[in-house]
Amino acid sequence: HINTWATTISLILSSSILAYGAMRSNYFPRFVLILAFLTISLAFLRMALALRDARLVSEDREHARTDELTGLPNRRRFIAELELLRRKNGTLLLLDLDGFKSVNDNYGHEIGDELLKQITVRFNRVLPSDVLIARLGGDEFGVIVYGNRNIGSDVALALRATCTYPFNLSVGDIRVGVSIGSVTTEGPTTTKEDLLKRADQAMYEAKRTGSGFIQAPIL
Repeated sequence: HINTWATTISLILSSSILAYGAMRSNYFPRFVLILAFLTISLAFLRMALALRDARLVSEDREHARTDELTGLPNRRRFIAELELLRRKNGTLLLLDLDGFKSVNDNYGHEIGDELLKQITVRFNRVLPSDVLIARLGGDEFGVIVYGNRNIGSDVALALRATCTYPFNLSVGDIRVGVSIGSVTTEGPTTTKEDLLKRADQAMYEAKRTGSGFIQAPIL
């Protein structure tokens, strides 16, 4: 703060000297005007560097919370948002792709990555703007939906619908499904760890039974 004030004061004084010197050319010695001009130039340079540094810090912070492959928020960002969900009404959805492992095994990780990118595009198309979707790792995604249980169910069904037709990849058409586990909270009655555990259990039950979507009891 002291450096900022010093820069601001020196900029104001130097500008005043230059302005007065322009009106009364013989009032200040030439070296004073040159010094004032240099001070202004350095002040603007310093502000430009400070703005650049602030932008770089902001970009680094954003990169640390973004999945590199899909561009979605990553697990770190998602866990931070879970703390907000815990204190509000909303639904946590955990998604796990069905058949993704065989795609990786048969075609390699590059095709698996291509598939994940296409799935991300489809998911984003059906989600309202106020819904957070994140890639949690591998072929697992997390979604946070604020509002009542019915809204969360509608979002889950929309996400499932995106996987009902094949993905056109560079090796041809590939089909995968998605299993979704859901848990709805109606206030700060649990921990984010408990939310994750319950949604995870529901998701694996949906995968085991082949039902595709299971809702855990409301918390």
